[in-house]
Amino acid sequence: MISRPFKQVDVFTSTPYFGNPLAVVLDGSGIDDAAMQRFAAWTNLSETTFVLPPTEPTADYRVRIFTPGGELPFAGHPTLGSCHAWLQAGGKPKAAGHIVQQSAVGLVAIRREGERLAFAAPPVKRIAPSPTLLAKVAAALGLKAQQIVTAQLLDNGPAWLGLLLADADTVLTLKPDHRALRELGQKVGVAGLPSSAASPVLIARSNREARAFARTEEAPADIEVRAFAAPVGIEEDPVTGSFNASLAQWLIADGHLPESYVAAQGQTLGRAGRVHIQRDADGQVWVGGDSVTCVDGSVML
Repeated sequence: MISRPFKQVDVFTSTPYFGNPLAVVLDGSGIDDAAMQRFAAWTNLSETTFVLPPTEPTADYRVRIFTPGGELPFAGHPTLGSCHAWLQAGGKPKAAGHIVQQSAVGLVAIRREGERLAFAAPPVKRIAPSPTLLAKVAAALGLKAQQIVTAQLLDNGPAWLGLLLADADTVLTLKPDHRALRELGQKVGVAGLPSSAASPVLIARSNREARAFARTEEAPADIEVRAFAAPVGIEEDPVTGSFNASLAQWLIADGHLPESYVAAQGQTLGRAGRVHIQRDADGQVWVGGDSVTCVDGSVML
């Protein structure tokens, strides 16, 4: 075991401790798979990443992403958080203002938007879920069929069952049966739009979120999101880049949301995450968020 540079970063927030934490080992060289997995389980965070030299000539660095239960080919908040940590540690991209991350899903473009980073959402595969799966998931979430506006199976590396509900309040009051979701082996992301009569600032709809907003000054949101990932050892993820990426590609393409919007996630966990979505003129969806370093030092691995 040797001392390696390490950061713990809060992602999708500009205020420490209101986003989704990420552990970043900035030198993953020489660490075997079992040791990476053991450390990821030990951190007990939704994801831990290990930064490595790239093997693709156009990439600036390579990253491996682990949950407490296994390795992921791609994930959003580890992409932004690892890039933030790499840049802060002195990483120099080959092209100014444009970073290329190599991960198991392939090369991911990341751009700078002032202090904010945004990644190019990988292509998403989507199909309609089977009625049987949808019924079982709805039961595990305590939902009635009429509360689900539409649903899709979404796969951009990680696979999610995405549900669009009739309103944001229903999203916030869900009390999932995590054991049932784990037995189904299905990660589930849920989103809800505000009612037309409600304030566009979803924060005002919850005392907890109102308090968080007062403290963090995060941007108002256009949609409320929650993500349940019991099959990989995470009952509820605070803020989820991969799901928001595929959700945006789906909901924008089908006309449910505009080409630019802000998603809120995490308030039921006392967080105030914000995911900034934009589809450019070429049809590429960019998923952006602020990051802030909370722990900076070294780790023995």
